[in-house]
Amino acid sequence: MASDVRPDPLAMFSALFERAARECAEPDAMVLSTVDADGRPSGRYVLLKGVDDRGFVFYTNLESRKARALDANPYAALTFYWPVATQVRIEGDVERVSGSDADAYFATRPRDSQIGAWASKQSAPLASRAALDARFAEIEERFTGVPVPRPPFWSGYRVIARSIEFWTRDDARLHERVHFERRNGAWARTLLFP
Repeated sequence: MASDVRPDPLAMFSALFERAARECAEPDAMVLSTVDADGRPSGRYVLLKGVDDRGFVFYTNLESRKARALDANPYAALTFYWPVATQVRIEGDVERVSGSDADAYFATRPRDSQIGAWASKQSAPLASRAALDARFAEIEERFTGVPVPRPPFWSGYRVIARSIEFWTRDDARLHERVHFERRNGAWARTLLFP
């Protein structure tokens, strides 16, 4: 990774992401770690849907367990692992994306995914798969012949990175770790022991 180290961690992330996209099946899969109002941690995979100077964006049902945790404690960690021997860890504050950003992304989803967003009461108990299929059919019927609007309970979150760490595996377990921390609006870079 030494040749890939750049002064801007977002540029470094983009370069590594492009490489992972060529070499990995799902480079956009990331573990989102949250802590709920009672201090209980939880991690799950979500998909990265955008990254820029403002942060790392993913979308979800606002009634889900992850959304409730983020609303109670708006700080999260993201972890990417690409089998090309790279791990990226990101920690930062969380904010909701704008309604217009959520609308624009929702419009790009396949129609079945749009209907699925309406049909799923994410994280709530489900009596049976048949019940979910019936909800899906009901929503599909409701929106026959018209565009599917974004549900009011569905949006996105942006993780505004405070720290970004790049880890590269070494066979002798002398892993290379480059840590960036945002200080006074600029990124400070530090090497860490493995």
